[in-house]
Amino acid sequence: MFFPISKIVGFLIEPLSLIAVLAGLAGVAILFNRRKLGFVFALLAFLIAAVGGWTTAGTMALAVLEDRFARPVRMPADVTGVIVLGGGFEGGVSAARGQAELRDSGDRFVEAAILARTYPMAKIVVAGGNGGLVSDGSTDAELAPGFFARFGIGPERLILEGKSRNTDENARFVAELIQPQPGETWLLVTSAYHMPRSVGLFRKAGLAVTPWPVDYRTSGRPRPRAVGGTPISNMTESSIAVREWVGLAAYFALRRIDDVFPAP
Repeated sequence: MFFPISKIVGFLIEPLSLIAVLAGLAGVAILFNRRKLGFVFALLAFLIAAVGGWTTAGTMALAVLEDRFARPVRMPADVTGVIVLGGGFEGGVSAARGQAELRDSGDRFVEAAILARTYPMAKIVVAGGNGGLVSDGSTDAELAPGFFARFGIGPERLILEGKSRNTDENARFVAELIQPQPGETWLLVTSAYHMPRSVGLFRKAGLAVTPWPVDYRTSGRPRPRAVGGTPISNMTESSIAVREWVGLAAYFALRRIDDVFPAP
């Protein structure tokens, strides 16, 4: 039940969704001659649009997430395996075109391929099933073998986990699958903004991982500005930031992570 509820709530808390809902409520209030209430809803919709689309608030919130975990100062001497979280492929496009097409977070798989070449004895764990309420094409676990084969990485090195639908299931299913042993080193590759929630969930699942963040979206030094970037890009950053921060709060409230903002 948690999965469909999380998807519905995640959709509703998106800034654009909130704007649409508030605009609709404003219209209904005006129809029922509740003009003051309608004005409040309209004002809230405008404020969300203004802050999310015309300021760097979203970028600043993302920067805090991205700076929480850094890669090790020195490359590990030995690596047991590399865990790459799904979300790097355009499932529907890939299925339609017959080839693995990367999306914005495709850096996850590019970096995993680099690490696989750097540590030729390491296993590559791909965690990613269908993360939507309805099927949206091929999963990352299905597309990964063909992608890695183009880098000379054979299927014998891959461990595919294709049932998980969210990061919580990523962590639990991978821990069950690989059965980590003391002294092993497992690198966790995911987007930098997604790393705090991911590390918290993997710790809860009993799997100590070494964060390997990729897919940075900020310089790490954003300044508060009334106008920065384009409204579309600003709103995208705001949407990602809202989703991650709300996700952290929700997972902590549900005791799926031990800290509201996991630290190194």
